[in-house]
Amino acid sequence: MSRVKFAVVGAGHIGKRHAEMIRRDAEGELVALVDPRGQEACGAQDFEVPFFADIKELLKSGLEFDVLNVCTPNGLHADQALLALDAKKHVVCEKPMGLTTKSCEAIIYKALQVSKQVFCVMQNRYSPPSVWIKELIDSKVLGDIYMVQLNCYWNRDERYYKAGGWKGTKDLDGGTLFTQFSHFIDIMYWLFGDIENIQGKFADFNHQNYTDFEDSGFVSFDFVNGGMGSLNYSTSVANQNLESSMTIIGQNGSVKIGGQYMNEVEVCNIKDYQMPELAPTNPGNDYGPYKGSAANHNYVITNVIDTLKGRTAPTTNALEGMKVVDIIERIYAVRDAQHNGQK
Repeated sequence: MSRVKFAVVGAGHIGKRHAEMIRRDAEGELVALVDPRGQEACGAQDFEVPFFADIKELLKSGLEFDVLNVCTPNGLHADQALLALDAKKHVVCEKPMGLTTKSCEAIIYKALQVSKQVFCVMQNRYSPPSVWIKELIDSKVLGDIYMVQLNCYWNRDERYYKAGGWKGTKDLDGGTLFTQFSHFIDIMYWLFGDIENIQGKFADFNHQNYTDFEDSGFVSFDFVNGGMGSLNYSTSVANQNLESSMTIIGQNGSVKIGGQYMNEVEVCNIKDYQMPELAPTNPGNDYGPYKGSAANHNYVITNVIDTLKGRTAPTTNALEGMKVVDIIERIYAVRDAQHNGQK
């Protein structure tokens, strides 16, 4: 049985998680790590594979691999994905796929040109409440969707935004919606489709010394498929994450999925419907004092291997990855227009 060979660029917390999940999969093989900081500085000595300073050095080495996992700062994703595709490698890209729709389009065009797959990492889709609500929406059990409210209230303070790092910078981070909350925008798009008529109000309450952008926003919109929605978000919450929740008001009932990262069904009140018992959700990614989205990267790697072996299709394809970037870009266009109007 041939194993799918992976190289991972970016040996930070998420990159090492990718590497570990590859190592644990019987049909996957980790063959290289790439990071300019070096193996020891990254704390990646446990991975006994060749270590390269950059992707070009990896490609010049002649080392054979099938897939490049891009786990670097957001602003590097698109260029690194294109480098891999130019070398005729498949790509697994951490969120966001890029910081502009235009850069995502370039990735999709190149992938089609070289007949390679691009997998976008939106691992919250694998959480049992997400799988359940997707089935519920697709089967029309709720009837017409009237309203959807997405609340994302997290803590990101000086423990997260280290001086001199890439987090919080406009060019490499891109913004709160790209780094913290794109997973939840992906879930919303996956369930209800595209949005229009976007309006918003934005603020920077306590991150003036840490970031180049807002920390909070109220955003309202209409769904192209019918119904209206809102996204309320903030990273200005003190001490620890508060919640990530989605409330859905439909013709036949209401559902609320809550918890710190949409890991619990808090309300299910639907006419003539009995909710099934769900499997427990994996805990959030643990970054010490602060927490991230569900740690479902094992499912991502398995999906990549199964797709490349012809057993299934990508859970999140490149077009969906681009659509999340497009939605965030349009929300930020409203923010920027307001900011420019205040000058």
